Amino acid sequence: MRAVRFGKNSVAFASASLAVWSLAYAHFAAQSLPDWVPWREAWVYGSAVVVLAASAGLCFSRTALPSAATIAVYQAISTAIFLPQIVPQPLSIGAWYPVCEALTSLTGAWILYALLQRQSRGSATALASDGAVRTAQVLFGLTCVFYGGSHFAYAAYTATMVPAWLPGHLQLAYFTGLCHIAAGIAIVIGTLPLMAATLEAVMMSLFGLLVWVPSFFAQPRPNWALPPDHQWSELVVNLVLAASAWMVAISFMNRDRRAAQLPTSS
Repeated sequence: MRAVRFGKNSVAFASASLAVWSLAYAHFAAQSLPDWVPWREAWVYGSAVVVLAASAGLCFSRTALPSAATIAVYQAISTAIFLPQIVPQPLSIGAWYPVCEALTSLTGAWILYALLQRQSRGSATALASDGAVRTAQVLFGLTCVFYGGSHFAYAAYTATMVPAWLPGHLQLAYFTGLCHIAAGIAIVIGTLPLMAATLEAVMMSLFGLLVWVPSFFAQPRPNWALPPDHQWSELVVNLVLAASAWMVAISFMNRDRRAAQLPTSS
């Protein structure tokens, strides 16, 4: 299926970019590895090499399935590592952000694994079942609601990231926040989920193209794009989030295609 191939290539490119960034700046996922983790540098570099190898493995049919599983495990570990920081400040958006970014990334790799397993001749596992994929879709939708809420909580900051040639920066910050929330709710409750996931994927992709890519050419660079490691990290994380969004959209497309192929009783 071409859509699955597109999603697989997107996840491969995004994950490889994240691994290269981790190797260049000695960071784990979207944030620095917490101080309480022992052998921090070994974890950072080791995991980056593994993810880079898995990203390459997605390009080959024989290794695509275990490679998707490897990337999913990496994102699951990222999610688990950042969960403790929520405990002392459960209402802090800043504490939740790295968790949600890792969780969004996890859902993309998880769904890719499920779709690849369905295409293989092996026996299906629980992680590739319809219920598991639906769980991943719901988790993705909930993170979209969170991103939308952050637009309202940090409206003034978000407005500074809107390209200068667009009018109504603050209004656009609120509007895009509403779009994130609406798409997330639609995905969670299952109302026009394919349309919602597709529009969310388009919006995440445009954010990278209209905000982060131009920031590399701005002189002087905007304050929100400094320092350079932050600028690059936001770009590669945006790639991963957009790739995950496209995987969610593809999963709904695949579901609708499977439903259309089912025989109808007369």
